[in-house]
Amino acid sequence: MEFSNFPITHWSEDDRPREKLMLKGKAALSDAELIAILIGSGNRNESAVDLSKRILSSVNNNLNALGKLNIQQLMNFKGIGEAKAISIIAATELGRRRRAEDSEELTKITSSKAVFEIMQPIIGELPHEEFWILFLNNSNKVLSKSQQSKGGITGTMVDVRLVFKQALEIGATAIILCHNHPSGTLIASDADRQITKKIKTAGESLDVKVLDHLIITETKYFSFVDEGIF
Repeated sequence: MEFSNFPITHWSEDDRPREKLMLKGKAALSDAELIAILIGSGNRNESAVDLSKRILSSVNNNLNALGKLNIQQLMNFKGIGEAKAISIIAATELGRRRRAEDSEELTKITSSKAVFEIMQPIIGELPHEEFWILFLNNSNKVLSKSQQSKGGITGTMVDVRLVFKQALEIGATAIILCHNHPSGTLIASDADRQITKKIKTAGESLDVKVLDHLIITETKYFSFVDEGIF
């Protein structure tokens, strides 16, 4: 049966997203059905699910890309007013924050991938570059993570003295450097190599080891250690 021109209230109970969630559980719903629950209704020509499918199609069915749409971009879809747009943005932001909190359970760093899983939700999707430090104890457990600088899309600056001031204050014995490349490129620039060397040299005199430096993008990462640069 084709539901395109029928509102959710006219569907059989088994096919309504809200009822489907209650009867079959949240995992049984498609992305479009979950968004349909958020927006509640479609427009004169589309059900909430069909409208949700169209919105998802505009971002190639990528939820990360959906989370980057702003209120005005969402309101360009007929049937999406300000309140519905805000609901979608709030839901995607909650999802992003949940991923960030889940990553904090990976308290012990055992690989570069573990670092990526912690930092990707924080900096992997930003439109500008940020430089962060993970501060670790002698068991390689994360004591703290801190943004050191925030820059434009072309680069960022790091205060080496501040890095080690923080490390000494919290008793860190090792640090891991992280920054994102909004362009998506996974190539270490000369500036990336220079700041790594500068921080590593400073750490040696204070007995604080620099364990790695990761360049992070939306889906991938580059590890100085894995690539044999250290």
